[in-house]
Amino acid sequence: MASRTNQRVLLGCALLCAAALPYADSSRLSAAESQPQPSVAVANYPIASAARLAGDGKQTRFILDLDQTVSFRATTLADPYRVVVDVPQVNFQLAPGTGAGGRGLVKAFRYGLVMPGGSRIVFDLTGPAKIANSYVLEATNGQPARLVLELEEVDRAAFLQSPAPENRPELRPTIAAAPPATVPAAAPEPAQKLGAPADGRPVVVIDPGHGGIDNGTQSSGESEKNLVLAFGLALRERLEKTGKYRVVMTRDDDTFIPLNDRTKIARNLKAALFVSIHADALPRAEGDAQGATIYTLSDKASDAEAQRLADAENRADAIAGFNLAEEPTDVADILIDLTQRETRTFSNRFAHLLMGEMKSTVRMHKHPLKSAGFRVLKAPDVPSVLVEIGYVSNKGDLEHLVSEGWRSRAVASMGQAIDAFLAKRMATAGQGN
Repeated sequence: MASRTNQRVLLGCALLCAAALPYADSSRLSAAESQPQPSVAVANYPIASAARLAGDGKQTRFILDLDQTVSFRATTLADPYRVVVDVPQVNFQLAPGTGAGGRGLVKAFRYGLVMPGGSRIVFDLTGPAKIANSYVLEATNGQPARLVLELEEVDRAAFLQSPAPENRPELRPTIAAAPPATVPAAAPEPAQKLGAPADGRPVVVIDPGHGGIDNGTQSSGESEKNLVLAFGLALRERLEKTGKYRVVMTRDDDTFIPLNDRTKIARNLKAALFVSIHADALPRAEGDAQGATIYTLSDKASDAEAQRLADAENRADAIAGFNLAEEPTDVADILIDLTQRETRTFSNRFAHLLMGEMKSTVRMHKHPLKSAGFRVLKAPDVPSVLVEIGYVSNKGDLEHLVSEGWRSRAVASMGQAIDAFLAKRMATAGQGN
């Protein structure tokens, strides 16, 4: 027991050292954008009513109609070429499909919440382009206020010489952003084993995928971000009713949370279990698939479909315009690597338990247990799984995903698996005291 205690102490020190390493910022976005900001009272958010593109492959203009003027900040990103426009939180009331098609220098654009108090518009470009001009027009002569962005084609060398964000007008003072309501602003008190806070209950972190600017997969008017949020909220209610756990959600509204922040929430709380909820979709050319699938972390994907999904999910930060640079690994030495192996063993045990419970109530994929290199599962000391509860691209699965009855049954089976897994772990931990 003494050697195991020493191992845990050394592990904690090594993880703290790893966490202290500076983050790379090759995308040139300000590091402050991912930091929690002071809370603010709820306000009447500006409304965006229409958006359009004009121009050609040499010069392209974007116009956003608003009911009031806003402050903004615009910057360019390379590899892939993008333009990111940050504004205070906006209520986007744009026509369905807005941004799906492009024009001129813009292939497509997307928009949404990236943090409480802050919204973002991300433009995918056809090639390198500079921001030739950007401004806000006040409402006049019956015309609404407008945010205007003018893009101009340049070569890569000129693109890379564009001013860095810190040399542009700062948006941050105009956005009173708050951390997600489900994430403690202050560091939690020292926890007991297995993620138990002071009251002795293990912490379970539920992670509804995507959110805000990142819709995830979409089909028949349904978005993955909404489907998995509804499922996550139902699972939280089921777990909280037992009184056995402290349940924390990475998001409980339509907010985007960067991938690394999701795992940090679990690690900061010393969670006993992390469950990420998603709903997959296959491109039409790749045929049809159905049923729930449970994924665990591995260095090598179990099959091509698992690799495809991991690649897609790991792009979430790029979709929202965040930095994609690899952060320093938590595996600083062999001691942490051993802990990670132990964590993967627990993750695999839970995955098998979950499959056993779900298969009696939920249609499962023909290969229900898979693995791949999902960034959101890489906490070295928190057992983690990613559950694809169905395919929004499959008509039958989509009918289930929007059904409260199906959701209730699926949540119940997942809750039973969590009960069984944590009861055994807590009992084992008690024997080790």
